[in-house]
Order: sequence, then structure tokens, then C-alpha cells
Amino acid sequence: MNDDFRIRFLIVDDEPTIRKLCVRIGESLGFVCLEAESTEAALGLLEAEPADVVVSDLCLPQKSGVDLLQRIKSGWPRAEVAIMTGHGSIGSAVEAMKLGAYHYVTKPFAVEEMRLILQRMAEKVRLVAERDFLRDRVKAETELNAITGSSPKIQDVLRLVARLKDTRTPVLITGESGTGKELVARAIHFRGPFAKRPFVTVDCGALVPTLIESELFGYEKGAFTGALKSRSGLFQAAQAGTIFLDEVGELPQEMQAKLLRVLQEKELRPVGSNESVKVDVRVIAATNRDLEAAYRAGTFRKDLYFRLNVVTVHLPPLRERKSDIPILVRSFLDRYAPESTLEVTAAAMNALLQYDWPGNVRELENCIERAVALRNYDRIDVADLPASLRENHVSAASQLGAPQTPTDLEHLERLTIERVFQEVNGDKMLAGKMLGISRATLYRKLKRYNIGPGASAVISSA
Repeated sequence: MNDDFRIRFLIVDDEPTIRKLCVRIGESLGFVCLEAESTEAALGLLEAEPADVVVSDLCLPQKSGVDLLQRIKSGWPRAEVAIMTGHGSIGSAVEAMKLGAYHYVTKPFAVEEMRLILQRMAEKVRLVAERDFLRDRVKAETELNAITGSSPKIQDVLRLVARLKDTRTPVLITGESGTGKELVARAIHFRGPFAKRPFVTVDCGALVPTLIESELFGYEKGAFTGALKSRSGLFQAAQAGTIFLDEVGELPQEMQAKLLRVLQEKELRPVGSNESVKVDVRVIAATNRDLEAAYRAGTFRKDLYFRLNVVTVHLPPLRERKSDIPILVRSFLDRYAPESTLEVTAAAMNALLQYDWPGNVRELENCIERAVALRNYDRIDVADLPASLRENHVSAASQLGAPQTPTDLEHLERLTIERVFQEVNGDKMLAGKMLGISRATLYRKLKRYNIGPGASAVISSA
């Protein structure tokens, strides 16, 4: 939630004196105040400028305050609504509370009574906004664990994220599908000083081509068939924060030109409007395509490429950082089986290390979630893995001329432990976590296979 977050207060009453009094009370509390004399006028204001707190008279011209309440709860569910009523209609006000009203106020009301109700409604709005912000931040911190690792390539990514989080510089994140591009974008936003500002995600590849412009920039009422009311776009929703353009390479060229203008001029024009709207957003874009090759081929605008590509963060595919697989597996086990002490057998870990993971980290996560759900024992073995991994494991073993005998599995187990033990520089606690086995089991296997200081681990034979 923004530090300068101001509550937007709408008073709806057909009596001008009541509206004027409520506006004065709202302004004394630092609210941005709006007023309307009817349900229709209130809905028109809400379409253009959504309110956080609404106080409405129960008896309004044409449609009642209860009708307005139901429309607000349908279209703006986070808004808090209080109903004003005379003493003879308290029963109706109580019914309104059952429909979602925060409270009711009886006329005539004392100024301090109205002030107290407005303060309480505003506090609830702020608490909900703070909760949502903290939930997004925790989600970002939790999700970022999915891209942690000890490999040099992923460490380079994390160092770059730490440097970018304090800037407003445009960032282009590249990498194959499933490597965690959105996780990096969230980390850049939520780990920096702008974390309390909006973070809006746009999947450019999923937008309907004929509606892309209206989705991004908004539209005016009557701009096209079906535009029954004005609507702000996603860029305006991200005002003062970050907009994440996922798969930006999928945008059609006409839309690329309009996006470039927004980035250069820092203003946009909603569809059907003659007026420009100022926007101040940080742009983080992501793509699984080679945009440099695309602009050279004429399918992506060169000027937009250089506008987006101020700083590039490249996420390596999982097949290029297989040393991170054991620790990723451990983190996924902690997520999907937090109360258990599941172990991964050496044969299963070897199968995971042999596989090339075309779906990257996302595929690995799905694999572990599946194995946790389908396992028969307190460990995950090769039989618990998807068919593609089992077949790849058998194929790799047959190419080495190695039937799956206990002796052969012990050899694979030793090679896996040696590889991990070398990766963590002899840290037994970390090695145990990466392998998914207890410390006692690790010590027993280290002693059995003579692995550790003074032992000659023949890694090259792996």
C-alpha cells in the first residue's frame, strides 16, 4: 500500500446540505471527497473514479440505497458501504448489513458519530490493502526460492536482481518457458523501495489481438460496440508502480508502435478518447524469443527493443545448471510435504540429474509434486517419477551397459553423493538437505563409500 494512499470517499444523498456536511467531515479526515445525488450519478462517478468508502442514503430517487449497495458489492467488492436511514427504516438498514453494508447511520446524525464510522471504514480499507500488499510480498519472497541455487549462472542472476531492485530502469528478462521470468520480475519489484506500489502482470501472448489496445490503455464509453462504460487500462492500474509485460515478443507490430510511444512520452490515449493521460510506470518485459534476431528479421521494432533492453537478465535453462537440482528438489519437498521426512533415493536423484528438463524448473516442480502425491513409502524412488524420466533413466543405463542391479545402483548413489559433496565444498548439513536424506543417513553413506577429506572421489568417472 502506498505511503501517500488517500481514502476516496463518496457520499450519496439527494439532500445537498447532507452531502456538504459529509464532505466537510471527510475532508477533515484527509479523504478525497466525491458526491452524488442519485444511484445513477453515483455509479457514473464510480466508473470513472472508484471509491474506497461510500455512505448512501437508503431512500434515493428511482433506485434505493440497497440497489446501490448491491451494485457496488458486485462491481467494487473492496469498497466499504454504510447506509443512512431514518428511525422508521432501521429494519431495512439491518437487512442492508446482511447484504454486505459495513454499518448504518440514523438521521439526524451527530458529526462525531459520522466521523467515527468513516474512520473505522477507512481503517478497514487500509488493513485490507496492507494485507494484500503483504500477501503479494510474501508470495514474491516464497516464489523467489524456486530460482535459488549455488550454480554460478543463477548466482549471477540473484546478484543482478539485488542491484536492480533500487532503480526504475527498464529490464528485459530472457529465458525459456518455465525458467522463472515472472519470479525475477516480482523479486525486482517487491524487494525494493517501490514494493508498496502496484505490480501488474500482463500476458501479452494471451491478449485477444483486437482488444490489446483497450486492455493496456483503457477505453471511453461508446468507443466500440459493447463499451457501455469507460474503463482504465492496465498501464493506469500500474500507476507509480511496475507493469510486467510477459512474452512481449508476441505483441503485433501495430501495438509495438503504440507501446513505444507510451514509453517515450510517458502518456497514453484511451481508445475513443481525444485526451492523453499521463502515466508513470516502471516496465519490466520478458520473452522466450530472441528479440535481437526478431528485430533483424523485421518482426519486432528495433527502437522498441532498445527501449526495453536497457538491462538484460538472462535465466539459464535447468539443463545448464543441473547442480542446482538437488537443492531445488529439497525446496519442493518442503513445500509439498512440509510435515514429512521424505528422502529421495540415489537412483531417483540420478534420474533427475540425467534428464534434460525441457520444461525447466516448472517441470521439475510438477514432477516432485506428482511424486509426493503418488509415493507408496517414506521415500521417492525411480518408480514414483513420470514415465519420461523413467524411460530416460533406463535408456541412459542401457547405453552404459548397466542393468539395474543393486551393485549398479550403489555405484550411481556413490557418484551422486560425491557430486553433491563436492558442490557444497564438504558441508555435510547442506549436502544432506540437497540429497533429501537425514544427517545420520548421510554420515553412514559417507563412511560406507569413503567420501570426504582424504578420500579420492573419482568424479570424472560419473
